[in-house]
Amino acid sequence: MTTPQSYYVPAQSKWPIIATIGLGLTLFGAASIMNDSTAGRDTGWSWLLFLTGAIVMAYMLFGWFGNVVQESRSGMYSHQMDRSFRWGMGWFIFSEVMFFAAFFGALFYARVFSVPWLAGEGDKGVSAMLWPGFEAVWPLLQNPDTELFPSPSGTIDPWHLPLLNTLLLVSSSVTITIAHKALKNNNRNQLKLWLAATIILGFVFLFFQIEEYVEAYTTLDLTLRSGIYGSTFFMLTGFHGAHVTLGALMLTIMFIRVLKGHFDKDNHFGFEAASWYWHFVDVVWLGLFVFVYVI
Repeated sequence: MTTPQSYYVPAQSKWPIIATIGLGLTLFGAASIMNDSTAGRDTGWSWLLFLTGAIVMAYMLFGWFGNVVQESRSGMYSHQMDRSFRWGMGWFIFSEVMFFAAFFGALFYARVFSVPWLAGEGDKGVSAMLWPGFEAVWPLLQNPDTELFPSPSGTIDPWHLPLLNTLLLVSSSVTITIAHKALKNNNRNQLKLWLAATIILGFVFLFFQIEEYVEAYTTLDLTLRSGIYGSTFFMLTGFHGAHVTLGALMLTIMFIRVLKGHFDKDNHFGFEAASWYWHFVDVVWLGLFVFVYVI
């Protein structure tokens, strides 16, 4: 047990080194998949590395957070520890904001600078000599070098699946907020109902995003190899989809904990952290919908 003047220091842990190994394998495997697929090489070993890293990461997350849950429910954490968790989650979300800011920045740079330069505009318009006759149009459906980067035949209609997914995620922000309020009011039935609704909305979003990717690859020839437009499209939407997947899994674990009687109106930071993360992925999607699909 802790007192207001004490601070719980856990024993030496194996989880950080396991997390390092898992993250390294996952990232190396993901990078290899993209490089091998772009070069036309077999991606079997790359997928094996990626899946191995993902399994290691899953083992680490369940083990490490399981220890944290046990320590929390044993009364080992003080208010100071709670503040540490809040600061940690806040900085984690800030790092994720910077992560997506880098990709949005790449999209902005390509649209505003690189593509117009290739068409002869601006101070660096001399680069137009690389591909004479190239026209700066966004979305870029006619790549300068179609042998290396085949041009897509079209783009995803923003007013179809993307709009539907926007409505789903905005609705999920409302449902998770209602669930949070129900928890604060100690209304367990309402908490379960609205949290379950949020999880369902999240997985339905992922289903429609998979449908969108199938349409892009099979109907529109829009792939990772479709030049700067295809690469930025799939990097932004793909990483966001990965974050939605992680967020939906986090909320699912929170739902299981709620069923087990965890959390009360005064002590529920695990739930709160998951809801922060969910609101973050919702806001990122709004930016994606506007700057990737509509504009």
